[in-house]
Amino acid sequence: MKTRRHILRSSSALIALPFLESLGFNRFASAASRAPAAPPRRMVFLGMGYGVTEDSWFPREDQPGADYDMPPGLQPLERHRADFSIVQQLSNRWSRSGHEGSTFWLTGANQFEGGATFRNSISADQVAAAAFGRHTRFPSIQLSGADPDMGHAGHGPGLSMAWDARGKPVAGLNSPLDLYHRLFSPDNTPLADRQKLLAQKRSVLDAVLEDAKDLQRGLASNDVEKLGEYFDSIRDIETRLVRDEAWQNVPKPEAPVPEPPAGPVGKDEVEVIYDLMIAAMQTDSTRVLTYRQPISTLLTSLGVKVAAHDMSHYSPGERREASQRRDLAQSELLAGFLDRLKATREVDGSRLFDHVSLVYGSNLRTVHRTENCPTILSGGGAGVKLGHNLVMPGNTPLCNAWLTLLHGVGVKPRRHGDSTGILTTLQA
Repeated sequence: MKTRRHILRSSSALIALPFLESLGFNRFASAASRAPAAPPRRMVFLGMGYGVTEDSWFPREDQPGADYDMPPGLQPLERHRADFSIVQQLSNRWSRSGHEGSTFWLTGANQFEGGATFRNSISADQVAAAAFGRHTRFPSIQLSGADPDMGHAGHGPGLSMAWDARGKPVAGLNSPLDLYHRLFSPDNTPLADRQKLLAQKRSVLDAVLEDAKDLQRGLASNDVEKLGEYFDSIRDIETRLVRDEAWQNVPKPEAPVPEPPAGPVGKDEVEVIYDLMIAAMQTDSTRVLTYRQPISTLLTSLGVKVAAHDMSHYSPGERREASQRRDLAQSELLAGFLDRLKATREVDGSRLFDHVSLVYGSNLRTVHRTENCPTILSGGGAGVKLGHNLVMPGNTPLCNAWLTLLHGVGVKPRRHGDSTGILTTLQA
């Protein structure tokens, strides 16, 4: 087989090949292209709502470096001490909303710029997706936990943590089962029928675009701007159609994990989502993932009877105890995720952990405070300094960290959000 592709082709069939070490293939690699000579880099952003219990989560700022006392809220991560860093004094300077922990977390946008009542800009994950997405079936995957309080659970507006180049929200998947089917369930529609449907969509787009161009003549300036946004959305649809055409005859990979149950919630949901995120990276289905994590259902699954919002306004007593239990549970889950990233092997024998840039944090520190965002960096993908309590100068732009990570994975925008430059102190 001279082409060394992961599938055998005939005039009437596609047959997926097993793992062949002599050909250098990962059994779970994308069937669309030859396995990369070296494992690709990935970016993962894990966002929490309602911040943290600040006096028991953050390390002391007078203990910078590697020899800091692990705070109680991070104790479950002690076994990974050498493989993550806490970065302090990072903030988005335009943040004003006390409970919007992910709306502007990855964008750093000024929502009122130009007199707007609300605006956003592109999120860091989507900057990476624009570069990495051409290699994978899904440019990025957005996850938004199944939480009945998600609209108010310390996350704020948006359909996920991702925002596109026009500052529009990117939809997310709401359950592990949705993610599993997106990644691994085959489309049983016959190929000819799928091709016909794509052709019909293109035909409709062409007709609508012609009508829109005719309408553009003689419009007022405000209407021209609105029509411009419409044209942008048309281009987005065209891009998705091109991707659909490129992948429609490529079978989805075999699932390396079993199908999840229909309704895990809280702590169980997070564990299953973490497993599926690893599966998505194993199969090279995507290289960019975000997860807007649930809080209300997490508390319920821990047996906590305090409402999530009440917990976030903690004071000594039941609310504070609930907040600290939340911190411990999230740290335990993150520690388990790091265990699995380290245990998962790439085709060259290296750890998946070594090729992932992982962020865990929030745009919200605690209660209504938005300065000094809780930020944990891990993984070897971006070449950042691990094993340290890193204390930046006060009010260092959080977007400087995103810019540093993007450059570290090989995506090199000139700036991002309100960034002022690379943080060399983050670099290993």
